[in-house]
Amino acid sequence: MDMMQEMGRYLEFCQYRKELNPNTLKAYRIDLKQYLSYIQNDILLKSKIEEYITELHKKYKQKTVKRKIASIKAFYKYLEEEELLEGSNPFDRIRVKFKEAESLPRIIPRTDIEKLLNYMYTIIEHSGKLSAVYRDLSIVEMFFATGARVYEISNLKRQDIDLDNGIIKIFGKGSKERYVQIGNQEILQLMKEYYKRNREEIDESGFFFVNRRGKRFSEQSIRRMIRKYSKQAGISLPVTPHMFRHSVATYLLEEGVDIMYIQKILGHSS
Repeated sequence: MDMMQEMGRYLEFCQYRKELNPNTLKAYRIDLKQYLSYIQNDILLKSKIEEYITELHKKYKQKTVKRKIASIKAFYKYLEEEELLEGSNPFDRIRVKFKEAESLPRIIPRTDIEKLLNYMYTIIEHSGKLSAVYRDLSIVEMFFATGARVYEISNLKRQDIDLDNGIIKIFGKGSKERYVQIGNQEILQLMKEYYKRNREEIDESGFFFVNRRGKRFSEQSIRRMIRKYSKQAGISLPVTPHMFRHSVATYLLEEGVDIMYIQKILGHSS
């Protein structure tokens, strides 16, 4: 059995049948290529698999090891279900335990949130002709308003956003969709101004947030943009898109919002 070929089929299965997002597929591909390169033809040899797991523990943090092992186990489960394994699944005889330190997700302090927004609105006031600033501020405001993930923001289509009623359709993990309402009229006005300034590029590309070439504003570009404005605003904390998500959840909880509602707007299954 050509394992690299089977890996390709498995990734297609994950993409089209399980509808996993591109970032998850990329991680699976890296993990499985690394594993198959090491294991060679000994895919059923328990001692060889144990040896590989030990090597992972030597090189990576436990969180990364846990993810890599989960990728491999899922692949073996697929091979088992497709009846491609010549024998029993070796992972049924392998037990892996992790003792990870509990850590709370990092959030952005309220003072830094105010500092970042104030700085960006000041740029709008003094450089009103710069369309990119309207895009960047719209993205930051949407992070706070929706708690969305960075790839969810980056992949928003024009038809996913109802600017008149403030309803945003977000496609999350596994292509599950959810709707989030933006009630703040100032934010909606900001987004309308951005759209008016970039209507042609947005309508042509189909994506709501576009770069200067009229293409989708990528996740990496969003991360760079946030780092740039945070630094310019004098914020010492390294701010990441996912910190917005944790901050939204934390501050809504502090305001007494029901946790089931927070789960719903964030698109968490649990």
